[in-house]
Amino acid sequence: MKKYNVNEFNQVMRARTRNFAIRIFKMFSMLKLTEISRIPVKQLVRSSSSVAANYYSATRGRSEAEYYSKLCIVVEECDESIFWLDFLVEVGILSLTQAENLLGEGEELLKIFASIKKKIRLKRTQSN
Repeated sequence: MKKYNVNEFNQVMRARTRNFAIRIFKMFSMLKLTEISRIPVKQLVRSSSSVAANYYSATRGRSEAEYYSKLCIVVEECDESIFWLDFLVEVGILSLTQAENLLGEGEELLKIFASIKKKIRLKRTQSN
């Protein structure tokens, strides 16, 4: 994996999180949904766009504490997005084939952000 400086990494991750949200939005904007199926789809659109918005906000943070706080939200929203993708497959709104790439990207993003969160938490506990 390529080594990035912080600014490059932030730009790459901003693009990945934004593209994750856009791909989800576009996928569902093309599907005809029943009233009941719109509910979990809206939840997925909200959580995936929240991943992107909160990561963007985290990188604009004024302090490490603010960055960590926003990153915690990113991790939660990413995890929720994976939940809703799984849920939509289980109830038959999406096929596994339709969801597979998005699930993979969601899992990768979650691992990256959870790892960063853990490193910051360890750094904080060691400095106290």
